Amino acid sequence: MFNFRHPRRLRATETIRQQVQETHLRVSQFIYPLFLVDGKNTQIEVASLPNNYRWSLDKMLIEIESCMNLGLKSFVLFPAVAEELKDKWGTYSYAEDNFYLKAIRTIKECFPESCIMTDIALDPYSSDGHDGVVEHGKIVNELTLPILAKMAVAQAQAGADILGPSDMMDGRVGYIRAALDSQQQQQVAIMSYTAKYASAFYGPFRDALNSAPKMGDKKTYQMNPANKREALIEAALDYQEGADYLMVKPALAYLDIIHILKENFDIPIAAYNVSGEAAMLIAAAQRGWLNYDKAMVEMLTSIHRAGADVILSYFAKDFAKLGISY
Repeated sequence: MFNFRHPRRLRATETIRQQVQETHLRVSQFIYPLFLVDGKNTQIEVASLPNNYRWSLDKMLIEIESCMNLGLKSFVLFPAVAEELKDKWGTYSYAEDNFYLKAIRTIKECFPESCIMTDIALDPYSSDGHDGVVEHGKIVNELTLPILAKMAVAQAQAGADILGPSDMMDGRVGYIRAALDSQQQQQVAIMSYTAKYASAFYGPFRDALNSAPKMGDKKTYQMNPANKREALIEAALDYQEGADYLMVKPALAYLDIIHILKENFDIPIAAYNVSGEAAMLIAAAQRGWLNYDKAMVEMLTSIHRAGADVILSYFAKDFAKLGISY
């Protein structure tokens, strides 16, 4: 019987393949994670995440300018805080002399057209290394929310465009939104880490910030990797509480979660292509096992194809360097 359908016709030439391509990547879709340290003239490579660095602000400004020249204008900043500045309540997170808050102000002054996203959680500032306040070995939701709100207001007042609550405390989006609005910070957006899983892929990130828990794990607040429907519950709550974006973290092992949120919510969906995912490809490419550029683009395309409108990725600058609109 004659086959009237012949899909290979639409793969016959490069021009036709580009013509019918369904998913396209643009540099504007990316947010580039950067690790910030206090001090000057510092650029320390993260051993478990090659080609990524802990930057002092003076060096970070040079890196941001380099990215801006490539068309990459969105950045998420993570602070590596000295142990002596940490305490049980994470009070340094909203202190006036916090180097992280000073950096946000400086970056926005130097690059007003940049988009700066921040991190809201206690773990960079906590002597316990958890995302919430620890009492008698347990993370206490109600004690944590007011601290997150103070942190959020301080970051917004410093000039942040997007706040990223990564803590996974119940009710934090609504609590933070109310605090922001009460301080006339209605213009600041919230990208909620909505479905943040208790993943094994966070190792290099914790190395970069020295922020691993001092005891126990994060399974009482981060999600069980086996659960899918639970992501819809978390997303519905964050949506109702005023989140402007819903994020899935990690990305590659959770493409189905990205897809289900995209199908069910009418606000932008973000995905965090995390440090462990990046480190795997970097290590394989260094050994000659994979073509770095081709595998990177394929990986990022899969995340966007699953439904992510915005992608946080350590590959963002390298993708921008390719100079392609894929």
